[in-house]
Amino acid sequence: MKILTANQTKQCDAATVENGISSINLMERASKSCADWISNRFRTTHEFLIFCGNGNNGGDGFAMARMLYEKGFDVTVFTDDQKKDYSPDATINFNKIKQISAIKIKCFSDFSIIKNDNFCIIDAVFGYGLNRELSGNIKGLIDQLNQIEIPKVAIDIPSGLFADQLIAADSTVFNADFTLTFQFYKRSFLHAESGKFCGKIVVLDIGLDEGFVENTETDYFVIDDDVVKEIYKPRESFSNKGSFGKSILVGGSDGKIGAVVMSTLSALRTGSGLTLTIAPECGNFVLQSRVPEAMFIGSGAKYLEKIEVVEKAVYGIGPGLGKEKQTQNGLFDFLKNYKKPIVLDADALNILAENNKTNMIPKHSIITPHPLEFERLFGKTIHSFERIELARLKAAELQIFIVLKDHHTAVITPQKKVFYNITGNSGMAKGGSGDVLTGILTSLISQKYDIEKACIFGVWLHGKAGDFAAEEFSKESMLPTDLTEKIGEVFRYLSS
Repeated sequence: MKILTANQTKQCDAATVENGISSINLMERASKSCADWISNRFRTTHEFLIFCGNGNNGGDGFAMARMLYEKGFDVTVFTDDQKKDYSPDATINFNKIKQISAIKIKCFSDFSIIKNDNFCIIDAVFGYGLNRELSGNIKGLIDQLNQIEIPKVAIDIPSGLFADQLIAADSTVFNADFTLTFQFYKRSFLHAESGKFCGKIVVLDIGLDEGFVENTETDYFVIDDDVVKEIYKPRESFSNKGSFGKSILVGGSDGKIGAVVMSTLSALRTGSGLTLTIAPECGNFVLQSRVPEAMFIGSGAKYLEKIEVVEKAVYGIGPGLGKEKQTQNGLFDFLKNYKKPIVLDADALNILAENNKTNMIPKHSIITPHPLEFERLFGKTIHSFERIELARLKAAELQIFIVLKDHHTAVITPQKKVFYNITGNSGMAKGGSGDVLTGILTSLISQKYDIEKACIFGVWLHGKAGDFAAEEFSKESMLPTDLTEKIGEVFRYLSS
């Protein structure tokens, strides 16, 4: 799914109107999709309090007020008592609700805090076009609404939030439980500093012009189920273990063998035909007993000393590796002589960062840093938007793929494209989850998935396994090893 800028979205709306639907009918379509979703989600709600601005977002709110009333709900509409210059389409819908005496119309200044939890607040004050911080009476109103602990729904985007950039840390933003957005994600939904205001994102298809969307260039995308189902390659019946590649997981050290065990398990669960683990001899018993399907290659006693080169294999290096001097030397010797794409994670990245050796990463490789590891590699950034832009520069400069782990993990390609993943949950914020991802990515590349597609598929698969694990065990109790157990469930989901 493409992510369009606010300006591109405005152009898309205009193109839709030019190609056969009037702007008022497009507003009607958008409002109906919201009203239908809200009425299904809040069937027992006593009354909806709809706050409407003077632009088209407010027009959506006016139209929804009429539709929710027609569905049998009580509705009160609040408008800005300082501004009555509504947009043309908002004026049409405002005049319609004025004809319905049962819909109460009040001014923002008439609102007072309520404590009845059988109400729902709908924010239709500002849409995606906002480019200034809230101030004055609107700021005061939103601050007041945020104090109320009843369900809150934002239409298109929470008021106060920008579509394409971050707001200041102390800005006032409507704090929604749900955001009903039209056709596309906004980039601000996908970054921790701004996404926290959105609650659950619901994307509603309102039939915007398909030709415009298809022909509009963007570097930002969302990874959704439809994208992944196009990438996924079901197994052919007439195949053997050689058909599905050879994965080699390199890592582990004294006291940290579990990390490479999890990577090895996830590589196997993802479908690797042959799987090997290169680790210190102290991990031999653990690995052979925990993962008997994998072959073991020993290197060093307690710390890895050498990475053996195996023909026609894909390497995933880093989980639990440690940073001992002999391990660093072993990694550098390997990278001097090995130029095929590999997956680098954890201590492998920390070793490169500490020695300023990012130029040793083979072209088209994948690195999987979390924000702190990324900072060690490439330097400090002020916020996550800036971190993504720095990642785009570095991916192009080094000709590598950067899988930047975060709440919404982003895949950044050498062509500077960004793919945001929307599977996964906070239960995965535990040591070991990244080791599982390393195994998944290594396995997919060994099965000859295109590297960009392997990254996209891999982060989605990893997150989806986390979602299934959270459903069964809860976010608090789920373990990284549960992710490996749920990988099979994800493949069944894809095959259904």
